[in-house]
Amino acid sequence: QVQLVESGGELVQPGASLRLSCVSSMRTISGYSLAWFRQAPGKEREFVSGIGWVSGSTHYTDSVKGRFAISRDNANKATYLQMNNLKPEDTAVYYCAAKFGGIKDYAETAFPFWGQGTQVTVSS
Repeated sequence: QVQLVESGGELVQPGASLRLSCVSSMRTISGYSLAWFRQAPGKEREFVSGIGWVSGSTHYTDSVKGRFAISRDNANKATYLQMNNLKPEDTAVYYCAAKFGGIKDYAETAFPFWGQGTQVTVSS
């Protein structure tokens, strides 16, 4: 069973930056599409950002475009989410997810592998 472990979540003030990390126990992540989702209290889990398995094409939900950047490091079997200019509405548990091969969309049901999440809290 593949294990994904997120880290980097903290309590920060609005406008601060954080970088979330997700490291996997896979032999390689080269053939996987990777994504970040988040879930705020009382809300359903939502897509945040994803990165393709070959081209490295990235996708972002509208609310984070221009502020967040996803990347991957295949050698270290990791994906990262750089979050800048954080806002209170970004407060959520952030989850890393992986799917072998390409992806048609970033619906959560398409991703069989998930981490346990890391808490990001943006508050003054």
